[in-house]
Amino acid sequence: MEENNNLKRFTTAQFLNFCLGFFGLQFAWQMRIILSGPVTEGLGASPFLYGLIWLAGPFTGMVVQPLVGALSDKTISPFGRRRPYLLGGALLAAVALWIFPNSEGVANILHNLTGINFPAWTALFIAAIMIWIIDACVNVAQGPYRALVPDVVPPEQHSLANSYISLAIGLGSVVAAGTAPFLKYFCNYQMSIDAQFIMAALAFTLGMLWTCITIQEHQQPKKEIIKDVASAELREDTFYDALKNFFALSPEVSKICVMQFFTWIGTMCMMIFFTQYSVHTVFGVPDLSAAAEDMTAAFEDATFAGTNFSSICFAIFNLVCFLVAIPIGILSAKFGNKKVHIISLITMILAYLGMAMSSDKLIVATMMGVAGIGWASICALPFAMLSQYIKKGTEGSVMGIFNIFIAGPQVFVCTIVAWVISKCVFLMPGGCINYHWEYSFYIGAACLAVAALVANSVKEKV
Repeated sequence: MEENNNLKRFTTAQFLNFCLGFFGLQFAWQMRIILSGPVTEGLGASPFLYGLIWLAGPFTGMVVQPLVGALSDKTISPFGRRRPYLLGGALLAAVALWIFPNSEGVANILHNLTGINFPAWTALFIAAIMIWIIDACVNVAQGPYRALVPDVVPPEQHSLANSYISLAIGLGSVVAAGTAPFLKYFCNYQMSIDAQFIMAALAFTLGMLWTCITIQEHQQPKKEIIKDVASAELREDTFYDALKNFFALSPEVSKICVMQFFTWIGTMCMMIFFTQYSVHTVFGVPDLSAAAEDMTAAFEDATFAGTNFSSICFAIFNLVCFLVAIPIGILSAKFGNKKVHIISLITMILAYLGMAMSSDKLIVATMMGVAGIGWASICALPFAMLSQYIKKGTEGSVMGIFNIFIAGPQVFVCTIVAWVISKCVFLMPGGCINYHWEYSFYIGAACLAVAALVANSVKEKV
């Protein structure tokens, strides 16, 4: 095998093995995306409150990933630098994934044990805490996993390695999203939400365990690591210094960060609200956050149908991501990351506008497939563009800081976009209220357009 900078070139089989842990991570994350809305709405969350609960993702991403990334750069252990975070994050997330859909049951257990009459919102509060833990753990594992690419893969294969991660994201999401609808339509078995979360917990844990067993980190000798850590602590003893050094890498890094910021506003406008859009807009279910039990029961079948439809659409979305991930990596190697990324973002913009203008099931499902092209690019090419500027030994901290520009935009979506939707109320026949969930797609398309314009200004290394 050919070597470059002491790193051996990866074969196709090694790339597939390398990305298996990310398959499990994305499996868990996809389940959280699809089903957190129905779970929290069933516990009384309004659109705006649902958006506030989603703040778990950006806040943990902005705090946890930079911190864990920097720590993983400096970690010295018999298990390596990255692996303790990969497996630790997965195990703790598995516990939270089991508790989350059982939050009401946990609240009842607490009442029975203590005899205290807890407030009605206790179950929702427990669910919110579990979401924060799940998101924190995903970030604990994700940053060090991304840092494994420059750790173990030679520079000329970074784009391809990130494309394989994109492939794992697509495949993990397809399996996660498609399992329940498949069982329903082909076996006439409706898989419970509890069972789907247990499935996600197992996938996350087993995938990360496999990665930790099979991927060997290329570490410096222990004495050199200690020396590098000591010098790094002298150079970067504050987070401000880390940020300053990050942006000093190249003027293009700032452009890539701005591009990523607007990209992720657009991406999360779809991911956060799509299931609610499917249930309430496509299937016409009124808002049930404050509904009586008889009304909730009357729309139970339609709610399940809308949730299953959302899962199918996410499966299509991620199947397309899976299918085009490697071609995007090959095309970017030939034509450049920037050109391929811009074209991919444009396809996503068109898909968003199609969904905003029509609630026809076939059109929505088709547009989600088109959006999957953009998603495959988003999962790979910005990281490949940034990898050109990473200095050896700072991979974890750089990827952690870069995640701020993924997590930060979500604050905007979880607050401003959620607030806009909560104010856009309309009456359905019979006097029930509903919300214009499709407005999130218009906002998302506008932000993706800004991201494409910024991407066009980035000057790539030749």
